[in-house]
Amino acid sequence: MTRAERDGWAVVTVTGEMDLISSPAVRQKVHDAVADGRRDVVLDLAGVRFCDSSGVGVLIGSRRLMRSCAGRLRVVLPAADAPPGQGAHVNRVLAALGVRRLFEVFPDLAAATDESAQPLSA
Repeated sequence: MTRAERDGWAVVTVTGEMDLISSPAVRQKVHDAVADGRRDVVLDLAGVRFCDSSGVGVLIGSRRLMRSCAGRLRVVLPAADAPPGQGAHVNRVLAALGVRRLFEVFPDLAAATDESAQPLSA
């Protein structure tokens, strides 16, 4: 997991799994960005191949945190029908739980950090 800056956005890139073990680190990266004064955060989840309920909890908690500080959260997720191994798992999990609509989802990092880009529909 890494944190970088791109076009004024703090970008947290997560790869592998978002589960009980790794989710606290993702949560901490988002909190650190806010503590550093960042109000525009992108969670790049294109490389996440597995997400459990603790990962979903971190996403919802991150959304709540960004809203509480008048910030913005954008999420990079491949389409739910993308080939296996291309990060579509999180998109399918969020859709199955009925919470996908809560997030501004973009197909890639370039779109997520482009002020003129529109999020994908749920």
